[in-house]
Amino acid sequence: MSGGGRDGDSRSGDEQKDGVAGYMQRAKQQALQNVEHAMEGTTARTLPEGKLFEIATAIGDKRLEELHVADTTCGYCAVGCRFDLYSDGEEILAARPTAEEDAPVNGISTCVKGKFGYDFINSDDRLTSPLVRDENGEFRTASWDEALERVAEGLGDIRDEHGGEALSVIASSKATNEENYLMGKFARQVLETNSVDNCNRLCHSSTVAGLAKTYGYGAASISTDDLEIADCILLTGSNTTEAHPVLATRIKQNVRDGADLLVFDPREVQIAEYATQYSRVQPGYDAVWINGITRYIIENDLYDEAFVDERTTGFEDVRAAVQEFGPERVEEVTGVTPEEIESAAETIADADACVFGWTLGLTEHSHGTENVIAMANLAAITGNLGRPGAGVSPFRGQNNVQGGGGDMGPLPDNFPGYQDIADEEIRAKFEDAWDCDISPEYGYYTTQMFLEADEGNIRGMYIIGENSALSEPGVNHAEKVLSELDFLVVQDLFVTETARYADVVLPASSFVEKTGTFTNTDRTVQMVKEVMPPKGDSRPDWEILQDLANRLGRDWDYDDTAEIMREVNSLTPLYGGISQERVDSEGGLQWPCWDEDHPGTTRLYTEEFNTDDGKAHLQGIGYSEPAETPDEDYPFTLTTGRVLYQYHTGTMTHREEGIMQYTPSDFVEIHPQTATNYGIESGDMVEVTSRRGEITVPAQVTDRVGPETVFAPIHFAESAVNRLTDEEHLDPSAATPEYKVSAVRIAPVEGESEPVEFTGSDETTEAGGDAESTEAGGDAETTTGDD
Repeated sequence: MSGGGRDGDSRSGDEQKDGVAGYMQRAKQQALQNVEHAMEGTTARTLPEGKLFEIATAIGDKRLEELHVADTTCGYCAVGCRFDLYSDGEEILAARPTAEEDAPVNGISTCVKGKFGYDFINSDDRLTSPLVRDENGEFRTASWDEALERVAEGLGDIRDEHGGEALSVIASSKATNEENYLMGKFARQVLETNSVDNCNRLCHSSTVAGLAKTYGYGAASISTDDLEIADCILLTGSNTTEAHPVLATRIKQNVRDGADLLVFDPREVQIAEYATQYSRVQPGYDAVWINGITRYIIENDLYDEAFVDERTTGFEDVRAAVQEFGPERVEEVTGVTPEEIESAAETIADADACVFGWTLGLTEHSHGTENVIAMANLAAITGNLGRPGAGVSPFRGQNNVQGGGGDMGPLPDNFPGYQDIADEEIRAKFEDAWDCDISPEYGYYTTQMFLEADEGNIRGMYIIGENSALSEPGVNHAEKVLSELDFLVVQDLFVTETARYADVVLPASSFVEKTGTFTNTDRTVQMVKEVMPPKGDSRPDWEILQDLANRLGRDWDYDDTAEIMREVNSLTPLYGGISQERVDSEGGLQWPCWDEDHPGTTRLYTEEFNTDDGKAHLQGIGYSEPAETPDEDYPFTLTTGRVLYQYHTGTMTHREEGIMQYTPSDFVEIHPQTATNYGIESGDMVEVTSRRGEITVPAQVTDRVGPETVFAPIHFAESAVNRLTDEEHLDPSAATPEYKVSAVRIAPVEGESEPVEFTGSDETTEAGGDAESTEAGGDAETTTGDD
């Protein structure tokens, strides 16, 4: 979430530093005032060296006794790194590796944000008290009682006058599983609406839809360990070293040991430096080159005939559908040569085990589900499922987007565990458990909420830990909607760009200030533990929701999040055997975990798929054009993404002084030939314009992008790259916006320039090491999101 400033800071003297540096500075100042310091030289001359070490150890142990240490799970990206956090009760002083056996994904590795990114917790603008808008339209501090009464009245009046369907909830992939379960329950039981969604809609919902249609589960089929034992790894649409650096390290180690790495991407991202083969592709046409590889494998009898015959249906439909994707056609559309298609196909076919990995470059399209189905077909016909080192792995972005954003059911069409709300038997189970009536009609997806609000069909929103004013496509439209709602409540760590439009802002707690569970990218449920108390009067999301539910006529009485998880167990078969007690004692459990005796599931589809007949349902897929293609007026394709030293809309990382020195602003990457044609040099300010808006950012001239493509990150409100993206053309199955393809034009801004350093780092911090790692992406606890 987002939150507010330090209370009672009475330090004097020189300007104080924050974080670990501040801790060391204060320790030094204290030592200077200590009489023992005056004796230091004498002690060093008179005591034997061994005695000095004994004294140092004793002092160190005494200081550690005064600190609180908790093993927890990282609140940035969904890799799910675990480590110990040290706190003096006021701030996080250090992050250190936990026991390697207790960190199943990262071992002793961390990324730069997970190791150092905690200054946001004590930021001067952290929200520590509720805010309400006064009669003059200005925010003022309010008590919790006043603020919650205002929220209950505002949401309750809309529900009672216009019906629950006039309300919507945007849940938080930064919050815990238990809190997201309550967000979905609050929407349906208390507000009487199915319009509840989360940032998963803006990122991997097409992954969920595509994999659910073919295999049954919309999640990674592998364990992270499979990345180190695969013979071949195909990555597409993934800037792995910058968005998921700890995973990138495991992949690179495997490549160094002899595995093949195939990278297909519009940009020559850093992981491509390690690739056996890198192929630059035209943005928006991924199904074309994937189908081209599938066609080559089928035509040359390189597919796994036994697996196809015994464990799949629909193969002949796939064979027929890929016929149009001959090598010349693929090269014409995507720029990938016949030689590259042949090489990739032969490499995949020759491998004993291959992992197919992707992120948002494959999914954030108006046809993202088609792309994912094409990839699912390729993995299945080569038999790369259900075996060690073989499977599909969509790398998730926010720390709990797998669990909180999907598994826990804050979705317009699913209850927890992906149980369809239209199913009468399932719906009756939840109606009985929650003591309410639930409509069988699906609610609105996130971007649809904003479109429907424009039509007057959504009148009030409750936004928890999302910064929709920056993360929604078509930011100009999102700002208009937020400003015109009858009532808006935002729950976050800071007064975000979204919170500035709110009638009430509620201060939530960060992930270091609460207890619960997160579920990482390979379905592993892990503990999150309170390291320090909530700042000021901020509260965990579950406590806020419980208070609001009771003010709106319900009788919630949860004592803690462990009790909430027990309710999840009773209603969600996938989590039937997952309790906080088991997770804590066993170090993590992967779903499905059907009962308390089940060990969890390391690898999906070892025996059958989660379909009615137990087989993978392959589907013949063609390809769809992007909703918008370059033309004479807008001759370039803009694609967007992340950089290592920032996280999503910056709610957390913009408050980290050290991190901001690496990437202080957004930028636009332009190919050298394009730059020459336009008279642009690195550092020059460039105006980037689409049919929806314009931004001005400094140029980075680089051949990472092709001559017809430009790239911009997503992290800064000042540039707000989503002013350029399209909110209207959504994937028909998943309602994912087309973030990755926008037609734009560029122009230099005369006389303006600023220094630009090329960002991107690639070391991973090991225990005892000093290297800043690459990262593993996300945005504040319940905090702002855009996966």
